Amino acid sequence: MFRDRQDAANRLAHALEEYKGKKPLVLAIPRGAVPMGRIIAKALDGDLDVVLVRKLRAPGNPEFAIGSVDETGWTYLSEYASNMPEKYLEEEKSAQMAVMRERRASYTPIRAPIDPSGRIVIVVDDGLATGSTMIAALHALRAKHPLKLVCAVPVAPSDTLERIGPYADQVVCLEVPDQFYAVGQFYLSFDQVDDEEVVETLKA
Repeated sequence: MFRDRQDAANRLAHALEEYKGKKPLVLAIPRGAVPMGRIIAKALDGDLDVVLVRKLRAPGNPEFAIGSVDETGWTYLSEYASNMPEKYLEEEKSAQMAVMRERRASYTPIRAPIDPSGRIVIVVDDGLATGSTMIAALHALRAKHPLKLVCAVPVAPSDTLERIGPYADQVVCLEVPDQFYAVGQFYLSFDQVDDEEVVETLKA
């Protein structure tokens, strides 16, 4: 459906055109969405920053999310986590919060995160699978009293969009395929984005 993240970002920016000139705050979920966020923020004359959330990984299957956690420690658990030992969940949560502390220190070392209070906030990711990370991001931002909270993604399954809906004022999703296995299947090119690229993007 998309050539690469740049193609997806350009198409998302077009879909979000109503916010151009309203100085939106575009918050990208690292790492893959950060280059997309830069394109969208530039197209909408907005500001770019990151919102830090981490998925909680299933034992033995780190690619599968059983929930997510934000920088404050608020945790979202999916139904898949119901059989997980409490000790495992606490250890995984602590590990992911440590990663977020390191990333915050690396990504925005000389400034605080941009305050979303009273602003139109657009949260961007390169696609949603379970949606748990996006839910944690939206929950964390809602507590900071944005004027409007928008979730913007290129692709997601319909059941995930239903779970996301209550957490956002608006959900913008370009493609809702019937068969969904992984976000990467909808991109011809889906290269990894590393921390260095994120840091350089935020500096710029």
